[in-house]
Amino acid sequence: MQVVYRLHIIRMVMQYRYNYLMDTLERYIADHKIDYSDADSLLLREIAYERLKDAIRNANVPPGEPLSENRLSRVLGISRTPVREALQKLSQEGLVEIIPGRAVRVANRSFRDVVDVLYIRLLLEPGMMRLVAENITDEQVDLMWNCVVHMEGAAEIGDRQGWAKADTVWHETISEACPNQLLGETALQMRNRIHQYANVENELKIQQLKNGTAEHRAMTEAIASRDGEKAESIMRAHLVSLRENLFDQLIYR
Repeated sequence: MQVVYRLHIIRMVMQYRYNYLMDTLERYIADHKIDYSDADSLLLREIAYERLKDAIRNANVPPGEPLSENRLSRVLGISRTPVREALQKLSQEGLVEIIPGRAVRVANRSFRDVVDVLYIRLLLEPGMMRLVAENITDEQVDLMWNCVVHMEGAAEIGDRQGWAKADTVWHETISEACPNQLLGETALQMRNRIHQYANVENELKIQQLKNGTAEHRAMTEAIASRDGEKAESIMRAHLVSLRENLFDQLIYR
């Protein structure tokens, strides 16, 4: 009887945790409503993708937590089909995992996964920065500067979520500016795979946000000056610093 009782309690706790996390995700999505009245099925899929991607990144849902397709469909106000298609795309980009039985959960990366992704990023992104500096448009440079300003303001007040959003737009901009589309998309996907580990959790990490922001400013200055060699060098140093910070988080969490 005691074993049965304990299993019952465990199931209750797990169900409570699941409902709490889904409620958190739903509240975040509900706070960012969009009018779907004129959207076709393809656009609905893209809207669901963008909103779910934003929520997974910023609603503080821990890695490995399950997601309910039905509840996501209900809170988004659209059918399950575009939600399912959006989740499949997010799975391809490494933000969610679709496991046997059609269960879906927030991607949970192992230490080995993080090491592998950082190795790939170090191979790809420094060289990509050289290409970006040689091909970026003035409008894209302006967008990067806008992101840097937002990151500086967010880091100053400890707004990690605001910082992460600006950082994401910054990286999406350099991905789009890369003349080699496959390289730009691959670099962005690699970043997405370990994005969850970049969310710092204590006040001591605020200085890391400030340091990272300064590195983003330096890279933006190099790109704005069309100095590909300098941009490449700064990105390499930035990724080495990121690797050290992430290792600290994974080892001491």
